[in-house]
Amino acid sequence: MATPAAHKRLTREYAMLEANPTQYITAHPSETNILEWHYILTGPPSTPYEGGQYWGTLVFPSDYPFKPPAIRMHTPSGRFRCSERLCLSISDFHPKSFNPAWSVSTILLGVLSFMSSEEITTGSIVASEAERKVHAARTRWWNSTGGGSTSRAIAGQQQTQSNGRGFGAIKAGDGGKRFRAQWPELDEENWKWMEQNNIDPQTGKSVSLLAQSCSPETDAIRRTVAGSAAGLGAVVEGGREVRDVGQGFIRRNAWYLAIGMLFAYVIIARLLNDA
Repeated sequence: MATPAAHKRLTREYAMLEANPTQYITAHPSETNILEWHYILTGPPSTPYEGGQYWGTLVFPSDYPFKPPAIRMHTPSGRFRCSERLCLSISDFHPKSFNPAWSVSTILLGVLSFMSSEEITTGSIVASEAERKVHAARTRWWNSTGGGSTSRAIAGQQQTQSNGRGFGAIKAGDGGKRFRAQWPELDEENWKWMEQNNIDPQTGKSVSLLAQSCSPETDAIRRTVAGSAAGLGAVVEGGREVRDVGQGFIRRNAWYLAIGMLFAYVIIARLLNDA
């Protein structure tokens, strides 16, 4: 339970954040516990995290601001381990170095700054820029589906089986429930984004609109997308399959038929000569 001083300080800081929003940062306390805050960091431009939606929590001690909060990031980023406490100079790993004058916005700016660096600490991981960009592109899907552990479907899509474990989910089978409880408006925006981009909620991958068709050509494309490597090779292979499906037996086997006819001609000629 928060002390009166901590409660007053955190209430004031929330009012200040609401009145003067900090770029790339959104945060609020839990409705049931003012010591538990949820934040969203938006990946800044010109970084591997650009456009990403990174959700995390700050858990303050009862005697804040004389001690710092525990800091976690739940959304996979390629920079931090999901839901593990981060060892930063502004976190509970270093209570003696914490300055009581620092505010919630100061703490989150520090997290954002550290995220954009390459410094290694407890709770951080090493990943390539390309890997971090992939994570950034999947953040909205991950947050609202619990890493694919949701059972919710999008109208018009062929539903795939829910991944009850999720991919790095905050809680097994969470299905995005905890994110939705704290960020209902963002959650709805994320689902609209998935619908507009035809994202499969269970896998986070784009689903081809052609998958709704039953034509042989579409079946060939579907098999290729499911079983081939991504990139140009998959496109070429898919084109070959569609071409083969659309051609008749004679066109596909014209070369073999020509050889067979030539062989038959030679045999008949020899038989006539012998006669």
